[in-house]
Amino acid sequence: MPDIPKTQKAMVIEKTGGPVQYKDIPVQQPGPDEVLINIKFSGVCHTDLHAVNGDWPLATKLPLVGGHEGAGVVVAKGNLVNDIEIGDHAGVKWINGTCLACDFCQQSDEPLCAKALLSGYTVDGTFQQYCIAKAAHVARLHKDIPLDAVAPVLCAGITVYKGLKESGARPGQTVAIVGAGGGLGSLAQQYAKAMGLRVIAVDTGDEKKKMCLEQLGSYAFVDFATSKNVVKEVQEATEDGLGPHAVILVAVNEKPFQQAAEYVRPRGTVICIGLPAGAYLKAPVFESVIKMVTIKGSYVGNRKDTAEALDFYRRGVINSPFKTIGLSELQTVYDLMHKGAIAGRYVVDTSK
Repeated sequence: MPDIPKTQKAMVIEKTGGPVQYKDIPVQQPGPDEVLINIKFSGVCHTDLHAVNGDWPLATKLPLVGGHEGAGVVVAKGNLVNDIEIGDHAGVKWINGTCLACDFCQQSDEPLCAKALLSGYTVDGTFQQYCIAKAAHVARLHKDIPLDAVAPVLCAGITVYKGLKESGARPGQTVAIVGAGGGLGSLAQQYAKAMGLRVIAVDTGDEKKKMCLEQLGSYAFVDFATSKNVVKEVQEATEDGLGPHAVILVAVNEKPFQQAAEYVRPRGTVICIGLPAGAYLKAPVFESVIKMVTIKGSYVGNRKDTAEALDFYRRGVINSPFKTIGLSELQTVYDLMHKGAIAGRYVVDTSK
């Protein structure tokens, strides 16, 4: 049994709206069906900022340790846990645990479980050095996978992979990824390419344009801030001018959600993944009907989606662009998020 300290460093939200505080808190002990993971690295997701601000109609626990993209080493486990061992590498995801018994859980839709525990939202998450999670739901990580680089895959990667599956887009078809230069979008482009799809990136800024076209595999880039007609440009970027077969929306503001149904092709699918605070979906009824457009939401992936998304990463076809920062500097990342100034993903090192 590894030597486990009594206290640890963590970033804690004491009240809605923040700020986050770097402080010492106790290390918890795992319950019978839980594991304790020594978190080495944790990705920072826009959802973590929503948790700080209380943007969603879902209550957070307070005080709260945020974070839900944590990769580390199992250091303790409950007496009912027999399929993961001390010393194994594992990841803590958004879905921290579910009942495993309801209709949704039995149909591999465990993210829809009414009793789901949400890391960094309804239970303490991964912006701490030691984190508890239900053993059935932690991601199994091969030891040849670097823990810093895989951290963003544990939410962003799994989520966009699930969305691409939900879109029904087939190899050779075209998808538009809106918010392509962010943490989710940068991974979505790579998963789409690995799945045989052609990608149009929609975002703004020269840095993101260069990254999308030169590093992430998109064949076209539409800058929504400088474009005179986003709908027309996206459609014209497709070979036949009819628009993409699917649109993956990972944007953090509302407007793109209002435009997507206009430029997706007939019988196309719009997949809503991003969760802008207070936003609503709107689509022109006439065009949506005569084009037979499908608009659907896609939540995080299940355990099978997790294993598949991680397998893509392990085979080397997914490379998450990230920058590393110390856990104590987490507020800096939130400040950049407020400005929309992040290309790729930030990962916090819990030792700093």
